[in-house]
Formats: sequence, C-alpha cells, structure tokens
Amino acid sequence: MTERPNIVWITLESTRADHTTMGGYDRETTPNIQRIADSDGGRYFSECFSHGIWTLASSASILTATYPSHHGAGMTGDAIPDALPTVAERFQHVGYDTACISPNSHLSSATGLDRGFDEFVWLSKSTLRESVGLKTILSYLWNIQSHGGGLTLDTRKHGTDYMLNQLALRWLEARQTTSDPMFLYLHYGGPHHPYQPPTRHLKKFAGESGLSLEDVEAIGLDHHDNLYEHMAAASPFSDEEWKALAALYDGEISHVDELVGELFDTVQSLDIGDTIFVITADHGELFGESGLLAHQLVTNEAVSHVPLVTHGLDAALAYDGELVQHADVMTTLLSLAGASTDGTQGIDLQTGNRDVAIVQRGADRRTQNVDKLVELNPAFDASKFPESTLTALFTPEFKYQHSDDETELFRRPDETTDVSDEYPDVIADLDAMFRGWNETQGAPVTEQRQTGRFTDEMRAQLADLGYLVE
Repeated sequence: MTERPNIVWITLESTRADHTTMGGYDRETTPNIQRIADSDGGRYFSECFSHGIWTLASSASILTATYPSHHGAGMTGDAIPDALPTVAERFQHVGYDTACISPNSHLSSATGLDRGFDEFVWLSKSTLRESVGLKTILSYLWNIQSHGGGLTLDTRKHGTDYMLNQLALRWLEARQTTSDPMFLYLHYGGPHHPYQPPTRHLKKFAGESGLSLEDVEAIGLDHHDNLYEHMAAASPFSDEEWKALAALYDGEISHVDELVGELFDTVQSLDIGDTIFVITADHGELFGESGLLAHQLVTNEAVSHVPLVTHGLDAALAYDGELVQHADVMTTLLSLAGASTDGTQGIDLQTGNRDVAIVQRGADRRTQNVDKLVELNPAFDASKFPESTLTALFTPEFKYQHSDDETELFRRPDETTDVSDEYPDVIADLDAMFRGWNETQGAPVTEQRQTGRFTDEMRAQLADLGYLVE
C-alpha cells in the first residue's frame, strides 16, 4: 500500500448537476455514481460550481487550481502561461506517476495543459490506433451497438468514451507492479453535443418524447449542426423536440455513468493501494435558459452548477460548508500528497470552508459568439450579454454578478429578477468582496495574451464539436 494516496480524477463533459441522480433528477441517469457517493468513504457535494463555463477555462482552472482570470486560458487567450505551474507538475515533483487521457483539443498540448503528465494521450482520428491499440478498436467495433452509434459511418454518432475507459483500465491494471503513487486525469467527452448516446441508453428516456428513435437522433444532429441558427431564432424547438434533446443528453450521461462505475469497481479490486476518486464535470449545459444552448455567454447555474462526488477523501476533511469548487478539491489533494500548494487559489478543505463560489466568462468568447448570432439574426438582442468579463459570486442564498456595465443581485434559484434594491447591504458586502478578490486572486499572471498551438487536426476536432474556430 502506498503511503500517499493514488488519485483518479474524472471530469465529465457538459454535465449539469440537476440532470444527475445525486442532484435529485427524476430520471436515474447516474445510478453508479450515486452508488459511489453512498458507499463507505463516498460523499456528494450538492453545491459545487465550476470556475468557468466552457472546457478550456474550466479545465485550466482544475489543472492549475487557479481562477480563470488568473490563468487567462479561455478568457484572454488560448493557453496557460509558461510561468504558471500545473497540478500535474506539482504531483510529479513529489514522485507521482502522472497520466491524462483527453478527447478534447482544449485539453491538450496546444493549451499547455499537458505539462507535467508523464503520459498524455489526446484521442483523435489520427492518434486513435496508436493511442488505444488495435485490440481496443476491435473491441469497440464488437460492442458497437452497446457502446457506439451502431452500424453507421457517421462519425458524429461514434464517441471515444468506451475506448478511453479501456485505455484507462489497462493503465490502472499495470499499476499493480509499481509502488509509486499515481495521479490519473480522465476527461470523458460523451455528454458534449452532438448528443448521440448508444441506443440502449437512449431507449431508457426517449419514450416520453412520443417520437421514434430515428426522429429523436435526427433532432440531436440538427441541434448540433445548426446550434447558432437555433439560438438566433426566437423559438427554436417544439415541446416534443425539447423532450427529445433531454432524452439524448440524459442517455449520454447514463452511458458515461456506466463506464465510470466499471472503472471504479476495477480500481477497488486491484492491488494498487489507497485511491482517492473524484468525479465531477467541467461545466453544465444550457437548454433554453436565457434563450441559449450548449455552454456560453452566461454564468447561469445550468452551466456552472456541476456534480461532485468523492470517494476516499471524506475522512481527511474538516469541511462542513455548502459551497465548493474544483480548485478547493485539487488544493486539498496536493496537500495530502505532500506537494506544494504555493500559488494555488483553492481552499484546503482539511482546514477551511468557502464563503462564495466564483464563476467567470471571458469577453473574447462573448464577442465571437454574439457576432455570429447577430450575423444570423440582426434583430438578436445582444444587450442581454455584457461585453466585458463577467464574474459571478454565488452564496448559498444569492448570486452577485459583475461586469464593466452593471452589477446585479439575484436571489437563488431565480436568475432573472435583480433584487439589488431589496438587499442593499448584501450587494454592498458582495461588491466589496468582489473588488478585493479582483485586485488579488483575480489578477492575471501576465498581461501578455497566450496563444494556443493548435494543429489543423485539433482545429478540425473543435469545429466538429461545434466551436467557432478562426
């Protein structure tokens, strides 16, 4: 048994807390993750907020344990500064073996988030055979009905999560021959649009739509292929279509939940020592909130309130608060590993609690997205989305939101009615808290814009995921 714990960190793409079993959803989308939370040593944190609202900003915050405006990735640039250490480098420095598997180009060598990983696998069309091996590809093809899109050449219907899981299982099984502790970071991409879950998972939820499976799948592809056109329109979907999209999305979450359950059970059976599990999401997903889809422009809870389950960590915590963020968990793990936490911006949950959760959206991406929406519909009301950096402070009762143009206060869960006049003391306190934070922890590492080193294939992959790529 290792003296320091192994760490397996699992990030699910685009998974909002209220679409999980732990979050009280009326569909059983995550029974395996619920089982992990309910088991001895497990815990569900009901008030976890991502730091950013999309993969680049959020992943950079997780893997540096700092705020988006501090690291700058997904805010003012496309990569983290070289001067900012990653958590993988911190673990590596104290003797951890480190590995990461990612199917998203925003979490890759292009953005600097591969730094510190002894093994880094970016899953793409060109790297698939080399990365996962022919045996795993053949296994996927054999299981293409249960874990893939069936007998179709439409690549939008074939995800990489099954192969990612198989690769992770092989890596973990090999750990039985070494005594060094490990840090394994896995990013499952399934719940990101296009929502095209395996048929057996879609069947669990599609019946409520009243449509055939083929029609439901077609709605999902249309949602993805015409994402901005739908947002630019006033009323993009009928009730049946909204139900179809929810079924597709829930099916994706259900599939990745099954894979996570398999991974967790395998780790429990292996002779690799004490292992801490963290299961969370990089951000949530919008289904019409503020007239939007996917994850952009706003800091709404739909896109920032995410699930968080840990296993093997609870005994070390003095934490008894409600709010928690990814940097807190990562800072705590670094401390337990004996690694440096100098410069991290999370709260060590062994000794403290968080008063406010801070979520940010950058100005650059707002401009890019709004310009596209206005191009499609000149009547699109862009004034609803402030041009400057948007920073939200969540407390258990309120949401404070600051931009260069205005400051607003909402009483949760409502995010439409500004109650600043009703609670002048609350907004004054939160405004002072924001300004103090913004001058210290919110300040950037460097004023120099960091440019990502994306290859043509990386850009093509991002375009396939629906990102606007210049």
